[in-house]
Amino acid sequence: MKKQALSDRRKFILTMARGFGLATMGGFIWSAFLDEATASQLTLRPPAALSEDDFLKTCIKCGLCVEACPYDTLSLAKPGDDKPLGTPFFVPRDVPCYMCPDIPCVPVCPTGALDQSSVTTNGILDIKSADMGLAVVDEESCIAFWGIQCDACYRACPILGQAITIEYQKNERTGKHAFMKPVVHSDACTGCGLCEHACVTEKAAIQILPRELAQGKAGNYYIKGWDKEDEKRLKNAKEIKSTTEISKQKAADKLNGDLLEDLYE
Repeated sequence: MKKQALSDRRKFILTMARGFGLATMGGFIWSAFLDEATASQLTLRPPAALSEDDFLKTCIKCGLCVEACPYDTLSLAKPGDDKPLGTPFFVPRDVPCYMCPDIPCVPVCPTGALDQSSVTTNGILDIKSADMGLAVVDEESCIAFWGIQCDACYRACPILGQAITIEYQKNERTGKHAFMKPVVHSDACTGCGLCEHACVTEKAAIQILPRELAQGKAGNYYIKGWDKEDEKRLKNAKEIKSTTEISKQKAADKLNGDLLEDLYE
């Protein structure tokens, strides 16, 4: 009886130990998954991908887009990639998107995580309407801003003369040479990464970032006075007046008062 009781007790302890071990391992795995998921802000997705939140909800990690890419641009995230596991992404410095006219990675998506309609113009697939990210130039490390002649990113751009243009500026220091500065145009850049791939510096001086990180936002309360379409937003606008102590004064009195205070300080 004692042996039987001891045996049962041992089994119970072993079962509890195994359960604790599995729970701990599961916690580590879940923690690793969360780390991967929260480190995905700089992830670049295939053409026509939905917004990141919607993409992660819709993508089933089937890998069909990866298989369809003829240039092996796309990869599926694995542990250690700091990206949500199993999701497709690309690293432009390694292999950029080569802007296939038929965009083979998009039509094969079974869930709509890659939205074909977003890269379709007049019923025809149009890779130029893709929005994978936006090229950003680091002026401090770009040698063109040093005065060294380089137009590698400009020449590599598949939308030549539209997504990237060259701005010529006289070099006042020498009086003889000119700067050939690359300028990125956000309305034309697709974020393909061919410019980053072609950059001659040790670490690319032009890099592709997700557009929401690369660009700021002015806010709806600012209007482009020179843009007739933007001015239409004023049509139904209502004036809001606020009164402060400063606004009760005349502008000239306020300015003169500040001037006198500065003089006596």
